[in-house]
Amino acid sequence: MLITFKCKASPDVTMYEHHVQRIFELLHKEAKIGVITAAETGPAIELLQGEIAKTTAHEKSAEVERDVVAHHGESGDDSGHETTERVAYAARTRPLLDMLIAANKAGNDILWGI
Repeated sequence: MLITFKCKASPDVTMYEHHVQRIFELLHKEAKIGVITAAETGPAIELLQGEIAKTTAHEKSAEVERDVVAHHGESGDDSGHETTERVAYAARTRPLLDMLIAANKAGNDILWGI
């Protein structure tokens, strides 16, 4: 399911629900309909930046683990490396973080599900 975030200070941001679920958990919000008030944007920015920093620290180790599993299987050692095609959490959440920052500066709410 797609969720579109709307704010007067920023263009709309559309994300898949399963990609934004962790953000909803951090902010104690529901996916169906909701609002991040202007007063909540400051703490929301801090929470999201903290989550991005945490996931960024673990992304490389997860990539290495996938690469090792892929190349040390039943057929022996393969010296090639898998190409990674994942979109990093930081890149995926950046448009929403930018919206939060714009909303915070302008004193606007962010709405979805309306």
